[in-house]
Amino acid sequence: MQITKKFIVAGAGIVALIGGGGAAYAATTSATTAAPKVTAEQAIDIAHKTVPGAWVSELDFDARGSRADVWELELTKGSQRHEVDVDASSGKVVKNQIDKNDRDDDNDGDDDD
Repeated sequence: MQITKKFIVAGAGIVALIGGGGAAYAATTSATTAAPKVTAEQAIDIAHKTVPGAWVSELDFDARGSRADVWELELTKGSQRHEVDVDASSGKVVKNQIDKNDRDDDNDGDDDD
């Protein structure tokens, strides 16, 4: 009978540890994301400096979890579309590329791809 009580007590202790650990893990992963240090307006200013003369056609905030959060901006300058990602904590441009899928080389209003 003593051995059975020991197994029950040990089993209950293990269940309590696992349950507590699971609750702690859930608390850390479901915590709300802190507000970005770089505001949307600041990200737009940074993108305008990166692609002068362009206008912002799209702005999204991407909370990436384990990677750095970024502001994703799409800018249009003439017939080119630029994709610019701005780090939401440092303000550094981490991506700057011309979107080659949306080309309209002959300016007829439809994509040439």
